[in-house]
Amino acid sequence: MRTPKQLTPLSAIASGLAAGLVGTVCMDTVRFLRQRRSGGERNPLRWEFAPVRTWKQAPDPGQVGKRLIEGFTQRELPDAAAWPVSTFMHWSYGAVYGALYGVVAGSVRKPPPSGVYGVPFGAVVCISGYITLPIAGLYEPIWKYDRKTLADDLVPHLVYGAATGTVFWILAKAGTVCVRTHPNG
Repeated sequence: MRTPKQLTPLSAIASGLAAGLVGTVCMDTVRFLRQRRSGGERNPLRWEFAPVRTWKQAPDPGQVGKRLIEGFTQRELPDAAAWPVSTFMHWSYGAVYGALYGVVAGSVRKPPPSGVYGVPFGAVVCISGYITLPIAGLYEPIWKYDRKTLADDLVPHLVYGAATGTVFWILAKAGTVCVRTHPNG
């Protein structure tokens, strides 16, 4: 039985989705600032939504999306789909991982303050890519990467996790994202 302060399962998922989107913004901010320091694009929106003209240019989330859609439809996607699919998949990953965080963190009686689980969660999200993407042929096995490359990938994911955990905690505490499944619930 839920206590009055516990989230409903749907509210935990909705709060996690919202938190995951904020976490994605934070992760992308770290990446944007990093590339800007090295002389890259100065406009964050142009950087975030840079056109992807061909599937060869598509980042890993886009490649996964392409494989899923083509596998399901049994039709080859044109290069014109590379940008929208890549963008959709990137933001979907952030939101869906956030929803998973919401399910786990929302299952405890009282979510820990400031999303204590967020940072380790971000590490798990990062590591999961090094497990699944080599199987898909999109990454090398983790041991083939040097420490700097792994650290450069880990840091934005830790920021994602910290932000997702913190926003989830704020939403859970404030009850801002409410999804009721029962009039008394």
